[in-house]
Amino acid sequence: MLRPLVMALALLGAVSCPRQSQSESSAAASEPGRQPQTQSAASTVSAGHQLSRTDLQLDKIRMAPGFRIEVFAEDVPYAREMCLSPRGVLYCGSNRAGKVYAVVDSNQDFWADEVLTLAENLHLPVGVDWHEGSLYFSEVSRISRIDNIDALVLDQGLRGDELLRAASVQLVTDDLPSDEHHGWKFIRFGPDNKLYVPVGAPCNICEVNDPYATILRMNADGSGQEVVARGIRNTVGFCWHPVTGEMYFTDNGRDNMGDDMPPCELNRIPAGSASGERAPHYGYPYWHGRGVQDPEYGRGKDASMYTAPVQDLGPHVAPLGCRFYTGDMFPEEYHNQILFAEHGSWNRSQKIGYRVRMVSFEGPSNTAYGSFAEGWLQPGDKVWGRPADVQELPDGSLLVSDDHAGCIYRISYSKP
Repeated sequence: MLRPLVMALALLGAVSCPRQSQSESSAAASEPGRQPQTQSAASTVSAGHQLSRTDLQLDKIRMAPGFRIEVFAEDVPYAREMCLSPRGVLYCGSNRAGKVYAVVDSNQDFWADEVLTLAENLHLPVGVDWHEGSLYFSEVSRISRIDNIDALVLDQGLRGDELLRAASVQLVTDDLPSDEHHGWKFIRFGPDNKLYVPVGAPCNICEVNDPYATILRMNADGSGQEVVARGIRNTVGFCWHPVTGEMYFTDNGRDNMGDDMPPCELNRIPAGSASGERAPHYGYPYWHGRGVQDPEYGRGKDASMYTAPVQDLGPHVAPLGCRFYTGDMFPEEYHNQILFAEHGSWNRSQKIGYRVRMVSFEGPSNTAYGSFAEGWLQPGDKVWGRPADVQELPDGSLLVSDDHAGCIYRISYSKP
């Protein structure tokens, strides 16, 4: 049985990260009535302009006793999905910044020494993953890769324009839909060495055909695309259970059904599920969560025809990147449990989310949904940070990217 997580203040001094223009949630950037940001990538951060030490208040982050949060990297504008190379370079996508970064901690003191730009002027390059010596990254309608990037950064020591020229971008595929609405893509290679890529619904709520509202799987060269799951409004995070090999993914629920409906979701694709025409369907746009019928599209649709979530999450919390924790640093009750970022609501009358949460598994169908770290949302709906992804380090600590503050945090544990 999972012990209750007793919340406590992380006893740290406040630290600072660079200021960037406020990043709307993934939904807000393109919902009806919302104007997308139009600033150029070159103008997303004012040089030398930083949040004051009182604006970025890590002492307000609440976690269980023994946990500590600190800044791992600053000046990472719109930091989103992260991946770690075998040689310890952290790679990070972005959103409106239009860049892919290498975050280098040369002396392994858990404070990044450099944040390098590998590619720029990209179209919402949210997703990154490492596979067989290459860095893969997403844009709205394409997947690309950079080969031998560790060697360019670590062995040749290239920096600045020299690194940008040498980091040759190779196209993997450019036949994905170009819709920007829910078009940014979290990507990851699965245990089968296939690349998994989501294609969100190009709307708040609508009926769509493939490849919209799906998760696709393809070979590393972009060939052999097939659908592995349907009925998914907007997944921006997925991972695989370290024991069962089953794929889990977060999904952002629809808007305009009120503050408290419908829930966002954590879903599972059982091992051995069919793909193609017989791929499992997760309900969108007909059913949401565990038994919420859509008022526009659900009439006449049988809920038993669709796969229900493993866990209903909070309404409008915008769950993004997730990882199963497999390290040795955290207490035993965290082992093989799923940690994920909740980016936070954009149109709820009272904000919700802006935290890192955990779903723990106490049996095949018994789960618990609880807090891991929160405090980026303060009383009065004041927001100073928005978690976007989580990434485990080899020592068992956990990185959290924040695309609002432009920082990456490190959460560690020592027995109190």
